[in-house]
Parts: sequence; structure tokens; C-alpha cells
Amino acid sequence: MKTVLVTGGTGFLGSHLCDLLIKKGNKVICADNNITGSNDNIKHLLNNPNFELVQHDVTKPFFANCHIDQIYNLACPASPKHYQFNAIKTIKTNVLGAINMLGLAKCHKARILQASTSEVYGDPLEHPQKETYWGNVNPVGIRSCYDEGKRAAECLFFDYHRQHKVDIKVIRIFNSYGPNMALNDGRVVSNFIVQALKNEPIEIYGDGMQTRSFCFVSDTIEGMYKMMESENFTGPVNIGNPEEMTVKDMAKLIIKLTNSKSELVLRPLPQNDPNKRKADITLAKEKLKWEPKVPLEEGLKRTITYFKKRLEETENGK
Repeated sequence: MKTVLVTGGTGFLGSHLCDLLIKKGNKVICADNNITGSNDNIKHLLNNPNFELVQHDVTKPFFANCHIDQIYNLACPASPKHYQFNAIKTIKTNVLGAINMLGLAKCHKARILQASTSEVYGDPLEHPQKETYWGNVNPVGIRSCYDEGKRAAECLFFDYHRQHKVDIKVIRIFNSYGPNMALNDGRVVSNFIVQALKNEPIEIYGDGMQTRSFCFVSDTIEGMYKMMESENFTGPVNIGNPEEMTVKDMAKLIIKLTNSKSELVLRPLPQNDPNKRKADITLAKEKLKWEPKVPLEEGLKRTITYFKKRLEETENGK
């Protein structure tokens, strides 16, 4: 039985990862300060003797009372709405969080995985994005607390690997969606679904022709787990769905799947919003034998069912 620390463990991705790790027979320490996560996402695990919930902010050192075998570093707000709310806190979470978790990995001789992001590519001039692409990022823009924070975290991971021989893994996650996203998450899929279910206008930033590639959460988590269990491969590696679509087409599909009366409304495009985003997953296929399995419509239907239930609970005061 391995002891695995998951930072950001009550969040959207972290909670699904905790579920998988428990199913795989591990002891899981879930650490979060719940700035964007929720204990509701992991409450079904609280009575499991192999699961421990710890209130912790990764900008502060973590002192474990047992040996740690693996660390998944997922702690950080992931939607522009949340990471821009307190930009200084966001970059501290990325940089200090990486330093503290790498120090812990070094001390315990643990393998550590960094949940990086496609945002390290910025507004890309290469399409689709391969891991060899260095990116096109504005270092002083409103998104840089997240984009540059994640880039700095990757730098730290590789420096700890080169200098201290820390066993690292780095994945770059592309637009994940699915159950356990917060109602106020602020990302494209959750925004559109909530607005559609309420028959409210669906707000599209820009002309809606910017593209994204959307990956269902179970596929993302499988890719993350396979990367952690891989040997002789540090990454970085893209984990995402190479199926590209426009934001406007996503909105229209969600309206169709929810039978919504919502109409599309255009809003000004935020600064440095990427025009194109598509994962090249050639490396993940080769090194991890991984590729997404859940078709977009199936994933959206599962996500719509989840949000429908959440909205009903909110209306009933639960």
C-alpha cells in the first residue's frame, strides 16, 4: 500500500483523483485550503480508514507524520475568474507550493507529479500544441499569475530533478470538464451548462470562433495516473482531447442537449484570451498508451445531469 499526498484534493480534479487512488488500494492524504475546492466532493471518503483530510495551504511547508511515497501537486485555482480574483495568491500557490512540495518529495524520496496546464503555451503561434513548443505568453498580463506561475513551477520541477535527483512527472492539462465542477467555476463548459439550465443568456466572449479541446474528467485522471505510474519518463506531456471545436459550437451543443431556450450573447474578449487551443497527444499515446475514450456528447450529458442535481439542491436549500 502506497501513501499518496494529493494537494488540491477537494477540488474538481483532485476529488476524482482521490476516488481513483482509494479504488487502487492506496492510503490517501487529501490536503486543501478549500479556496475553490469543497469537502462535499470527498465527503463519501471521510469514513474510509485509508483516507485522511488535512486543511492545508501549500504556500506553507507540509510536515507529514508518516512516509510519503507519491505526491500529486494539483493545488491552484484553475479558472480565470478564480485565479485572477487574487493574482498574488495564485502565483504564490504555484511557486511556493511547488517549492514546498518538491522539498517534501526530496525529503521522503517520493515521486511527485505537477499538474501543469495548456496555459503554459499562452496564445499559441503553433497549432496544434506539441510539448516542444515554448509558448507565447504575456508575462505582465492579467492571466500571467496563472500562466507564468505554472511555467515557473515546471522550471522548479526540472531544476529539482537535475540538481537533487527528485523523481518528477509533469503533465499539461487541456480544458477538463465533468462532475464536481463548482456552480460558479467560471470555465466555459460549467458557465454554459448553468446558464442553459436556467434558460439565461449564454455569454460568449469575443466572436465565439476561438477554439478549445475539451477532455472529460475520467480521461484526464486516467492520463494523470498513468503518468505517475510510468517509468523513465519525466514529461512534460499533454493530457487532453485533440478534438477541437469553437466556443460558439460548444454553446449551441449545450443548448441542444439541455433543450434550453437560452440565446447567445457576445461579450468583449478578455485580455490575452487564447485564440486556438488543441492538444497534440502523440507523446501521451507513445509513452503512456493513453488517449481519451469518452465522446464529447456523452461527457456533456453526464455533466449536465450533475449540474441539474446541484441546481435543484441549491434551490431546495441543501
